[in-house]
Amino acid sequence: MSAATAPTGPSSPPSGNRGTPPPRTPAARKRMLGLDRGAWFLLLPALLPILVLSAGPLLYAISLAFTDSQMGRTVDTDFVGVDNFRTLRLDSLFWESFRIGLVWAVCVTALQLLLSLGLALLLNQNLRFRWLARTLALVPWAMPEVVVGIMWRLVYHQDAGILNKTLRDLHLIGENVDWLTNLSLALPAVILVGVWAGMPQTTVVLLAGLQNVPQELNEAAQLDGAGVWRRFASVTWPAVKPVAIAITALNFIWNFNSFGLVYVLTQGGPGGKTRLPMLFAYEEAFKYGQFGYAAAMGVVMIAVIAVFLTVFLRKRLKEDAS
Repeated sequence: MSAATAPTGPSSPPSGNRGTPPPRTPAARKRMLGLDRGAWFLLLPALLPILVLSAGPLLYAISLAFTDSQMGRTVDTDFVGVDNFRTLRLDSLFWESFRIGLVWAVCVTALQLLLSLGLALLLNQNLRFRWLARTLALVPWAMPEVVVGIMWRLVYHQDAGILNKTLRDLHLIGENVDWLTNLSLALPAVILVGVWAGMPQTTVVLLAGLQNVPQELNEAAQLDGAGVWRRFASVTWPAVKPVAIAITALNFIWNFNSFGLVYVLTQGGPGGKTRLPMLFAYEEAFKYGQFGYAAAMGVVMIAVIAVFLTVFLRKRLKEDAS
């Protein structure tokens, strides 16, 4: 009786080559190319506004920084190379405004993160009327910067402001304080407004991150005897940290480039104590008509912020990888 032989199929590849993908045939490459073209076609509606409204003006501003462009239709524009940057290197007023801008951006961003994280933790609890508290937390986000600036100018008003009246009633001050014209108080007062106006979006992002934290991990840590701080440090914060890093980087860019809020509150005063670099560039361009010089300021700000963010994000990513 002859033994039946099983049909031989295609031999399996050696174990060492199992992780190597098979080479693509010309037909497969054509299909992938077609998919890539289709993906780019679908991205065009989103890419065109970015190219027209962001990349185009940015490239034009960079080119303008190497010219002596000034206000006026009859004024000729010539290429001056790096002369604007040489002048800017010795401009002490600009670098002082740059220092003020960094103080403003760092303080506002750090306070926004801390206060928004606390508010997000509170709103994440199963509290009564939580929906109402979440709605009220978004109110500053729904208000334009100009309205926020006018409102806080009334709050800070020396004679009729509610802040001075409250502090007088509590016997914390003896006479009215002019918050926005005091050389030492103007910047802290403006920073407080910036924190209040920017907290809602940070709170929403952090709250979304908190809601993705598995509740089982918190319950397990609680059963193991971990306290509130221990559960936050070992369970909550590691899960929210990537979101916090992303929103912090975005907030820093937004705060450093802030213009409208500070302009309405103080217009850079008193004595330039709240003159952020964007305000300085705005005055140089539209008050004194030096478009090329103002564009050079913008290029320097973009370069410095890009370097700062690159170092910050690289350090954070290394910490996460380790």
